[in-house]
Amino acid sequence: MTLPNEMTAIEISSFGGPEVLRPAKRPLPQLAADEVLIKVAAAGINRPDILQRTGGYAPPPGASDLPGLEVAGEIVAVAPGVSSWQIGDKVAALVAGGGYAEYCAAPAPQCLAIPKGFDMIHAAALPETFFTVWTNVFERGGLKAGETFLVHGGSSGIGTTAIQLAHQFGAKVITTVGSDEKAASCRQLGADVAINYRKSDFVTDVMLATNKKGVDLILDMVGGDYINRNLTCLGMDGRLVMIAFLQGAKAEVNFAQVMVKRQTITGSTLRPRSVAQKASIAAALKAQVWPLLDAGKVKPQIYKTFPLAEASEGHRLMESSAHTGKIVLTL
Repeated sequence: MTLPNEMTAIEISSFGGPEVLRPAKRPLPQLAADEVLIKVAAAGINRPDILQRTGGYAPPPGASDLPGLEVAGEIVAVAPGVSSWQIGDKVAALVAGGGYAEYCAAPAPQCLAIPKGFDMIHAAALPETFFTVWTNVFERGGLKAGETFLVHGGSSGIGTTAIQLAHQFGAKVITTVGSDEKAASCRQLGADVAINYRKSDFVTDVMLATNKKGVDLILDMVGGDYINRNLTCLGMDGRLVMIAFLQGAKAEVNFAQVMVKRQTITGSTLRPRSVAQKASIAAALKAQVWPLLDAGKVKPQIYKTFPLAEASEGHRLMESSAHTGKIVLTL
């Protein structure tokens, strides 16, 4: 296959609103050791893309300045020494940037085969959310069958993934959402309890649903005043995992209750982690989660797709929070 010298990509022309995302011509990515070049068929939109666009989340050193953290497509070139993939293989890949483009370089260990029966749009919706949920809910959070799990933002890409996986692995799932329609969607995905936080206090409802015991694990991307409310919702030996701060990263915390209830507070980011660390997550997903995808027991929820050139419209939709599930760019 003869590859072009340049490609169309979506640049962040300056920090600001969705309108700063603009098509541009870029040279094809040059492959580093242990990388593959993917002809992108679809790319997922994620909250970190919004942060990067507004100037709040710089790419890690050496990463592409283009937005986009997950892609699906066909491998069209491999770096010398790559033996795990061949030209023509169809993969979904987690990348540190560069996904909003016709071609994207990806570390070979961060690629996964497209699950059985999946189209490219559904495949592109997998990497960022599934890597994030697996490492935070199951590895850091240690969720086990029989435990009770609370995930905020249940209608988001992260939320819909976390609900499905926690349900499949035998946990009781509670989630918070902003409308009755979203609550119904989350219950269909496996949530046992879905709380409309606009209508009731989630702390009261969580304690009611757990007979005042509280939950074992919380996945939170809200922060702000949710931090103390989360600690109230956690039971003995409960774990709080933070992955984002939509309402702020600071709170005044009474650590006496943390001590008395033996609670754990932790958190992580995915993008700056090493290829070796991400490869370890990919291997766990391949062994533990990909069989569920192949069997049709878990599937990313696609809310809407946009052509690559309309990436700004995809960002506007994500910022409105009107969606349930994933927003994907198509090529």
